[in-house]
Amino acid sequence: MSKKILVVDDSQTVRQQVGIALTQAGFQVVEAGDGQEGLDALDQQRDIAMIICDVNMPRMNGLEMVQAVANGPHNNIPIVMLTTEGAPQMIARAKQAGAKGWIVKPFKPDLLIKAAEKLTGQAA
Repeated sequence: MSKKILVVDDSQTVRQQVGIALTQAGFQVVEAGDGQEGLDALDQQRDIAMIICDVNMPRMNGLEMVQAVANGPHNNIPIVMLTTEGAPQMIARAKQAGAKGWIVKPFKPDLLIKAAEKLTGQAA
């Protein structure tokens, strides 16, 4: 059975690109446009295996979402940040908040898929 990944990004284009790559690799994809929508999706869909999250988003940014997930009932779900941000202090803050990885946009689909396979335990 394919694992379900929540993709949280305010860019519909990025969500589509990530979704296509993950779907072709055998994953199911759920999309959210910001951190609050992401938290709502987690509450509605109990079988999310991983979260891929942008940093800069309206309403609730990615770091705020990571902290909310880490302090909530879904704290066992691995999170990978997918963002244009590459500042070491930002990466450190995300990892301290609970993020398991950091991928800088533009991303290489094969690297994203490898991270998803590793963190969800779904082999290709």
